Amino acid sequence: MYEPIRSTSVHTLADDADFPHRSREEELDIQLAGHLAALLAVTDELGLAPAGDRIAGQVARLRGAPPARHAALTDASPADLHRRAHALAGRALVVAASRADTTAAILSAERMDAHTAALAASADAHASAERLVGAH
Repeated sequence: MYEPIRSTSVHTLADDADFPHRSREEELDIQLAGHLAALLAVTDELGLAPAGDRIAGQVARLRGAPPARHAALTDASPADLHRRAHALAGRALVVAASRADTTAAILSAERMDAHTAALAASADAHASAERLVGAH
């Protein structure tokens, strides 16, 4: 009823292919460097130079070369930038933990804490300002 398949299947293993294969460790290094580079861009936009230098050091360690740095201004509010940085640090933390990179995991957790604190301080300042306006 059916004609047999005469060509190789797309499901055939690619072990004999001529392209280079990366190990799981190399793939995780690439992912971690990417998340940290994105975090670096947001950190630089926020003007947090000491934190940016620490993140740049980790990106350089993972990539073997220092990252290009420039603060591309997005006109986002500081609160939005802190939320974005918190999310990126969280992604970096997950990858760092999966590859057992303690240094990057600690840095990512510290950045998450810093951005959480900045958001809380911003919310407290906003609430105080609303009370002052409402008191008039």
